[in-house]
Amino acid sequence: MAERKGGVAAPATTSTVYARDWDAQHVANERFDNVLFVDIDLVEATTTSTTFFECTFRGVKFNVSRHESSGFINCTFIGCGFFDATFSGCKLSGSMFNRCTYDLLKAEGGDWSFVGLPGADLRRTTFTKVRMREADLTGARCAGATFHGVDLSGAWLHKADFTGADLRGSDLTSLDPTTVELRGAIIEPAQAMVVASSLGLEIR
Repeated sequence: MAERKGGVAAPATTSTVYARDWDAQHVANERFDNVLFVDIDLVEATTTSTTFFECTFRGVKFNVSRHESSGFINCTFIGCGFFDATFSGCKLSGSMFNRCTYDLLKAEGGDWSFVGLPGADLRRTTFTKVRMREADLTGARCAGATFHGVDLSGAWLHKADFTGADLRGSDLTSLDPTTVELRGAIIEPAQAMVVASSLGLEIR
């Protein structure tokens, strides 16, 4: 189970929504606080300007769903599927993910700071211009993934695998090349200088 920093417990929920109770496929300008969603089918669903605050999603299918300017703030995702899901300008800060699948997930813009994705299989995901400050990517499998212009400052990257990943334009100041797999990763000259400095090399 992904743990929040300091061992803080997941937020408590005060109500539960089961699959039989949910039939909405297009949700806009709604707000849900401390709700437990169980086995909901959100395949091809859309959310727009909708906020889920401290909610828990258990066994929810987000496959091929689209989310625009929505918030999943300090939420918990357990055993959820995100195949080909797209998050545009969304805020997922503080949310934790456990036993989820992410094939072809795309995040464009938005704030994913403090998210917990330890050990996540992100090999076929794309993150573009996303803020991921202090995100927990410990042991994450990111080989071949795309992180374009992503703010990874303060991120936990110990034992993460970025083999062949496209990291161009991303903040790599928190990356320790001695504890992260970087073979074949694509970076820009300025980033190469950051990595070299992390190794204690002098650039002249």
